[in-house]
Amino acid sequence: MIKPVYFDNHATTPLDPRVLEAMLPYFTRKFGNAASRQHSFGWEAEQAVDDARRKIAALIGAEAKEIVFTSGATESNNLAIKGVAAAYAGRGNHLVTVATEHKAVLDTCKHLEQAGWSVTYLPVRSDGLLDLDLFRASLTDGTVLASVMYANNEIGVIQCMADIGAICRERGVLLHCDAVQAAGKIPVHVERDHIDLLSLSGHKMYGPKGVGALYVRRRNPRVKVTAQMDGGGHERGMRSGTLNVPGIAGLGAACGIAREEMAEEATRLRGLRDRLRARIEASVDGVHVNGSLAQRLPHNLNLSFEHVDSESLLIALHDVALSTGSACSSATIEPSHVLRALGIGDELAHGAVRFGLGRFNTEEEVDYVAERLAGVVRHLRDLSPAGAAKNLL
Repeated sequence: MIKPVYFDNHATTPLDPRVLEAMLPYFTRKFGNAASRQHSFGWEAEQAVDDARRKIAALIGAEAKEIVFTSGATESNNLAIKGVAAAYAGRGNHLVTVATEHKAVLDTCKHLEQAGWSVTYLPVRSDGLLDLDLFRASLTDGTVLASVMYANNEIGVIQCMADIGAICRERGVLLHCDAVQAAGKIPVHVERDHIDLLSLSGHKMYGPKGVGALYVRRRNPRVKVTAQMDGGGHERGMRSGTLNVPGIAGLGAACGIAREEMAEEATRLRGLRDRLRARIEASVDGVHVNGSLAQRLPHNLNLSFEHVDSESLLIALHDVALSTGSACSSATIEPSHVLRALGIGDELAHGAVRFGLGRFNTEEEVDYVAERLAGVVRHLRDLSPAGAAKNLL
């Protein structure tokens, strides 16, 4: 077993060797610009981009022409939300989102608030799921867009997207979905779920960093998006800039692999996740699962440990890569906004750890991490005031 053990696959995933193999030719001999239409170098690059579009579209039940390439999910989220707000400003000025969204969505909505838009930030239940009646009631005649994450990046809770999409379709509201953690891990289908815009990122599904995609519906309804970056009019005028052909080829390969192997991989990872949880709970008490277990990504586990500070825990577990929450918010010492939205108190929120299992993790690693973590938790509790008081009794 190679150390450190990597259990932070929500933050990023290692590049699959098959993805690297698909990318390599476009760094060297097939180096053309996909917008160069006058020679074979450009044609080869354009072919790679077209192939990737088809693979990405197939993964989410879309058409190839509905895929717009970006630098990653943060740009995709910005383009979707700001682009729709600009294109439909004459229809209304109200957006609806959820308190547990990623910062790339929440901060984009805050930006629009400063520009005069009204934004409703809906709470979630204690299990992390959105109350559908509350969601329905939040939509008004002036609501242009709702943005709801498919699966949460911290607690792994999967929202009822088909029901949410049906409500939006019934009310004539466009639905954007940050599907970064869900796509390639569980079945995502834009038609079944009535999704109008959907964000993807390569490095969350064993593809390269620095490349992502935005699905934009072309019919029933045809969605308009105003470009947020001007230039050569690439990507149907929605996102100018020379395409990252090696990255796009890698994203396409990653989506193709995920489509073929998703079901089997989910079963294996769910087994590893459940084994990890069982072993931890058998070794230490005072362990709490954050978020719904029934509607959860197969590779996610988010646990809070009583009388333990998660930062101290992660420092002590120097040979295991874990996190306390979103990698994009890891610089702050404040409790996770996701856990707070679930109504979890500060003590348990400060004791929360996210386990993100992945394609290359093994049963041996699961057993090692469970044993190491249990030992560290017991040691930290012995050092804590609560643990010392307990020992005196």
